[in-house]
Amino acid sequence: MLAYDPEVRAYINAPAAEMLDASRPLTLVLYPLPNGNSIEQTAGKRMQPGDDWHYDIQHIAAQTRYLRRQPGGDNLVVAYLECRPKSWPAWKRAAEDRRALIPALIDSLRSLFPEFETRVTLSGHSGGGSFVNGYIEQVEAIPAWIERIAFLDSNYGYDDDIGAKLAAWLKRSAQNRLCVLAYNDSIALYQGKPFVSPTGGTWYRSKMMARFLAEPFNLNRSESDDFIEFHSPANQVEIILKKNPERKIFHTVQVERNGFIHSMYAGTAQEGQGYQYFGERVYDEYIAGIVPAFRALNIPSRPATALSGSELMRRIEALPFAEREEVIRSEILEGNLPEFLHQGVTVETVSEDAAGEKHHLRLEVLPDYLAVGSNSDFRRFPLGPKTAQQIADRFGAIMPTREMVDLIYEKAAIKLAPVTYTPLGSNSEQVWCFEEHQRAIEQQRREAEGQLGWLTAGIKKDVIIHSRIADPNRTHHVVIYGWHWPDGSPIQPVTNIHIASYVDYSHGIRLINSQIYLDGFPREISEVLCDSTLYKLLSSEVMTPETIRY
Repeated sequence: MLAYDPEVRAYINAPAAEMLDASRPLTLVLYPLPNGNSIEQTAGKRMQPGDDWHYDIQHIAAQTRYLRRQPGGDNLVVAYLECRPKSWPAWKRAAEDRRALIPALIDSLRSLFPEFETRVTLSGHSGGGSFVNGYIEQVEAIPAWIERIAFLDSNYGYDDDIGAKLAAWLKRSAQNRLCVLAYNDSIALYQGKPFVSPTGGTWYRSKMMARFLAEPFNLNRSESDDFIEFHSPANQVEIILKKNPERKIFHTVQVERNGFIHSMYAGTAQEGQGYQYFGERVYDEYIAGIVPAFRALNIPSRPATALSGSELMRRIEALPFAEREEVIRSEILEGNLPEFLHQGVTVETVSEDAAGEKHHLRLEVLPDYLAVGSNSDFRRFPLGPKTAQQIADRFGAIMPTREMVDLIYEKAAIKLAPVTYTPLGSNSEQVWCFEEHQRAIEQQRREAEGQLGWLTAGIKKDVIIHSRIADPNRTHHVVIYGWHWPDGSPIQPVTNIHIASYVDYSHGIRLINSQIYLDGFPREISEVLCDSTLYKLLSSEVMTPETIRY
């Protein structure tokens, strides 16, 4: 899960890294969500009693799985794009400068796979078409790396200025494809009344598009009992309009009944092979019982008036431990974390359980240790385990095991060498030492050209969860581990030598979303750790409820 504008989140659904074929291109489908739908609802799930009906009207996840199972295709990645009002038209209207964010967002997503030849498809249903149109309006010309544009009953805002850019893009390469699906919404009834103006729906706008493209692309019009269709030679342009004599609402039905599959195959040799647009769903066996997105971490937005890291450092420098902890805890719980710590980074691996069976794991981890302030002025603050646990509970997070710390170090985008100080009296526990360590880390990071938000490791010992939390001989102690050297070996082996109120400059709190994806299905990390077979995926020991929290 990625966050861009504070109002926008993106969920990237990609095959496991070991399933990507480096010899084949990568198709990145940008799928802005329809009005009123979340990422999870757009992905879809197998329905259970009491489930919201929105989970059963698109099934983009299952249709994606169907496409991936077909032979000879590209590596297929789908980026679901959700805005906070759940309406791209409303999001665009709220602030004029937001339109300019759309090309930057697309460029950012396209850069996620630099090792592949990335082909981009702009797609979307309902209000998602407003995002696609917004992009076309913002760019001088549709770039060559976009090879397919699909409007799934979503071209409400079409005008001939957009048509001119589409025509120029189509003429630039015979490989480019335009697919438009719509139905006669101009006569559809909701509770006995029309709900679309004669010129405002996709039926009218799709006919406008067909008229504009008819001559330059020699569109052939055909008609059957169910459809009016427009096709160019070799199907570079395909516009399919569903008739509606019964005046029904087919808005989402067009997507559900293989519409996404068809939009990806239109104009290719796979079109109509093994499926029928507006026919029976061919992807039912690929519908999962759950939704694919991580449950969002419950981190509040940073208040505009929040203290900077340096201000907070000065405020706590003379406070005793308990008072200092309370001040820091309050700041963090109110959302006073730098912006780069408001969203996690995905870490993936393949691991064996206690029975020797391999599983694919996907975790969401904070890219750095807990800190207070803004991106331009933040401080990493060591915390006691009780305070850290309160923050983890509020955010929907968990602290790592030793094995998870090792995994994070292995996967880190930037690994910095530990900065250590010789212990002298109580100096290591003093706030001024925290400040000195912060400066040293930041100097290292800048010299290494590390970016905020990159997964960073090697800078702190971790407070971890471990069986030693329940050590009867050392109650009210903290368990720490890590601080890896560049060769991957930790300075600090697992120890619970320190009491819980001991905190020094080397300690850090790394939080992990308490929900993990195990073979594509969400599980609570606590459940996995306490499972007699699965525990080994994340820990060397079976854990109990008493050893997974302080």
